[in-house]
Amino acid sequence: MMTTEAATGDDSTPLLGDVVTGAVAFDGGPAHRSKSGSWKSASFIIGVEVAERFAYYGISSNLITYLTGPLGESTAAAAAAVNAWNGAAMLLPLLGAFVADSFLGRYRTIIIASLLYILGGHKPCVQALGADQFDEEDETELVAKSSFFNWWYFSMNAGICVAQLVLSYIQENLSWELGFGIPCIMMCFALVVYLLGSTTYRFRVRSSQKNPFVRISSALAAAAARAEPEDPEQSSGIEEAKELVRIAPIWASCLGYAVMFAQATTLFTKQGATMDRSLAFGLQIPSASLQCLTGLSIVAFIPVYDRILVPTARAMTKRSMGITTLERIGAGISLSIVFMVVAAIVERQRISVAIKHGLLDRPEATVPMSVWWLAPQYVLLGIADVFTMVGLQEFMYDQVPNDLKSLGSALYLSIFGVGSFISGFLISIIDSITSRADGIGWFSDNLNRAHLDYFYWLLVGITAATLLPYFYFANSYVYKI
Repeated sequence: MMTTEAATGDDSTPLLGDVVTGAVAFDGGPAHRSKSGSWKSASFIIGVEVAERFAYYGISSNLITYLTGPLGESTAAAAAAVNAWNGAAMLLPLLGAFVADSFLGRYRTIIIASLLYILGGHKPCVQALGADQFDEEDETELVAKSSFFNWWYFSMNAGICVAQLVLSYIQENLSWELGFGIPCIMMCFALVVYLLGSTTYRFRVRSSQKNPFVRISSALAAAAARAEPEDPEQSSGIEEAKELVRIAPIWASCLGYAVMFAQATTLFTKQGATMDRSLAFGLQIPSASLQCLTGLSIVAFIPVYDRILVPTARAMTKRSMGITTLERIGAGISLSIVFMVVAAIVERQRISVAIKHGLLDRPEATVPMSVWWLAPQYVLLGIADVFTMVGLQEFMYDQVPNDLKSLGSALYLSIFGVGSFISGFLISIIDSITSRADGIGWFSDNLNRAHLDYFYWLLVGITAATLLPYFYFANSYVYKI
């Protein structure tokens, strides 16, 4: 008997053609296309993601302000700490994916990880379970699955925008405790929404009873010993291992993008804190709230991409997806270089204004330059994300072995986890080197004497260097059928 993610025991007879191949319903019986899955099930799962992202970004978006403010850390130390926190949050899903794909299944892992959110098993399983609701053998649902990744990202960024606007204001003007407590309440809400949709979900059936990680490791051990595969399971394990290895060059060549992405919640926020943030009636916006511009640009651009660009590309290329996922990712990485160039130019301008008004040694003074100068870099980051982030999500889900779909989502997240750690490492090393002579380095607490623009130009060079191998590996990549 094949292993499933739900209990068995439904003897109802489905209509001919109504059974979804390789999937079971919540009660363990065959999954009927008319009663389960597709958008009605995916909507519950998207709702969970909206609440989860609200909770996550409610903490991460303004964490650097908390560390440099109430906790009194230096800019460099706080940026490195936030990068480490984000890195851990995006690498721990690898553990959650292992548990889900090997033992508990995605449904149960999501419930447990929602109760113990810090373990990191929630994120990869939710997205993979959402994509599982679409039957790849049905042409209509296959096209809908491609749109699912777009609308998934659209919805989660709507939640992120609310968190960045509302919670950052609460944290800086009312109470840090309340601002950090509301995300906990939202996670409870997310669990309720998730459970409400339980009876509509489809659950993917494993192709084998054997743990997929055990199957792969035993096959690799046999290959290392130069032994012939003992059974079909080992042959299958070797093929699955090859599929994972083929993804590795794409994974590695996207790290430059991930390092640049890490700056939005750290150094961009510190820049904004030094600038004129006043609105009408004497209201000042928190610098972290500008991050919502990224989410708003994503929310605005995804319908354009999904409803205009994709159908246009579909008509030109005759492909159901319009452009391939690797073409989409490459376009996003290329655009990311533009947004970081803009960030470097704007930071150079901010320093020039500070010099012009004699504020070099007055870090507490507001630089008379509107914070809205930062808007273009946030907006360009959002548009780049529509290409790169969504492309990576779909690519990793589609190209990993069928029994390791949670791992696919975790691998996508791990790119940004490793990128965050690289960012933190670079900041720490560069700060140590550049601060030796006069104590004022690139990341000085006095940002008017710092050189964040130098760091941004360095990231432009790093990403440009990774883009060349990306194009090589993407061009030679053969998609899994």
